[in-house]
Amino acid sequence: MSAIELLSDLQCNGLKWEGEIGLSRKGGAGPSDHKALSLNGQTMMIPVLNLAAVEDSPYTGKKDPDTGEVVVFKNRIPVATLSAPARPRFYDLTTVDGIPYEQIATLHSHDVLATTVLQHCIRMNDKSTACQFCSIDQSLKDGRTLIRKRPEQLAEVAKAAVELDGVTQMVITTGTPNTPDRGAEILYDSVKAIKAQVDLPIQVQCEPPDDFAWFQKLKDAGAVSIGMHLEAVSDRVRKKIMPGKAEVSLEVYFAAFEAAVRIFGRGQVSTYILAGLGDTEEEIISMTERLAEIGVYPFVVPFVPIQGTALQHHSKPDQSFMQRLYPQIGHQLRQYGLNSEQTKAGCAKCGACSSLKAYE
Repeated sequence: MSAIELLSDLQCNGLKWEGEIGLSRKGGAGPSDHKALSLNGQTMMIPVLNLAAVEDSPYTGKKDPDTGEVVVFKNRIPVATLSAPARPRFYDLTTVDGIPYEQIATLHSHDVLATTVLQHCIRMNDKSTACQFCSIDQSLKDGRTLIRKRPEQLAEVAKAAVELDGVTQMVITTGTPNTPDRGAEILYDSVKAIKAQVDLPIQVQCEPPDDFAWFQKLKDAGAVSIGMHLEAVSDRVRKKIMPGKAEVSLEVYFAAFEAAVRIFGRGQVSTYILAGLGDTEEEIISMTERLAEIGVYPFVVPFVPIQGTALQHHSKPDQSFMQRLYPQIGHQLRQYGLNSEQTKAGCAKCGACSSLKAYE
């Protein structure tokens, strides 16, 4: 089994961890309950924290106390030795008013700074509208983050992360506020403040704003790419899994995608697709081709159930399902001239939540 095949298998199955897990990501926006692990220079986010999701995994991980590396066993047979990023130095700092930096922004993979600028969404407290996979409120309830990060706080942390830990890009996402701009305004203020302090490529992420003029404003502020995430691709699954967000139609998303591509350029607009929510292979492949054709990078990742969410016991996609998807999407990316290395910042450029990079 190659390194990428092993990491991909680990990402689908998860890793049962023996002993103290250490640096990991629990709760918050986007994929969670993961730990960053590296093999042959390739870093992937591997599920470790949702015990229900990893209980049937054939993989077990144990940290070597002498080397600090992680020995991975498959059915009790050692198959690989992985390394884990060290705790970032900026985590040890606090703002002048005593707020730990790690409550403002966190390290993803090994060199990506990420934050949810607004840790609240208009849909999250109502089961009839909430996205069933979302854990945006978990880190807030646990006291590990702030409900709103001020622009000057983000700028301070970003500068330290670059200087102390060599962070190379930043992702700023947001819960959806009850405003027509869908969070674009607070992203604009955040990017502008950060870029005034440090030269760091930034991707912003939000739902399609009502006024597509926000795309130009965000670029003028200093954002180099934008993500607007579909998560599910069929109306059938969208209405079932994310009923509130499904009210924003696919037609609206595609109008926004096309407008954003005109501003940011091909390959600088992306969307997250969670494979395993119920969309068929054919539905996903049809959607990724439609996206790639207009210049939107379809970042397809295996869905991983997050503890404490409505889908915490949902099944994970089979590795065989992902292995059928990746080569087909890779072909589409080549056909339409998209490559994550050409993306200036964002989830697609990082690539740690998916094996798609290896198939471009």
